[in-house]
Amino acid sequence: MIEEQQLIVITPDQLQSKVEEMKQGGYRLVQIGCTQVPGSLEINYSFDKAYTFINLRIVLSSEKETLPSMSSVYLSAFLYENEIHDLYGVTFSSMAVDYQGNFYRTAVKKPFLNVMLTPEKKEGAA
Repeated sequence: MIEEQQLIVITPDQLQSKVEEMKQGGYRLVQIGCTQVPGSLEINYSFDKAYTFINLRIVLSSEKETLPSMSSVYLSAFLYENEIHDLYGVTFSSMAVDYQGNFYRTAVKKPFLNVMLTPEKKEGAA
């Protein structure tokens, strides 16, 4: 049986209140993930309760936008937020634990930002 999944697109201003609603509703935080799509970044906050899966999605026009940390609501959020900061450059304000860009040791800062997943062949290249 396939369980219903919801995807709710929200703005950064709605994030705090929506995540607090999830917590008060008894939902657990499953994950916070980030991916780059053409021209923007998508950050998905995934929650579960009794096999009901809900995703809150925020679309950022650039990594320069700051999001409020959800670690005051779900302490474990600081892990995801530090990861997203290090790999994509997104800043989260007021994290419970802030590694200040040192959660991962990478050779390149923000290695997942502007990465071409499928390189295009240049015209005339073999």
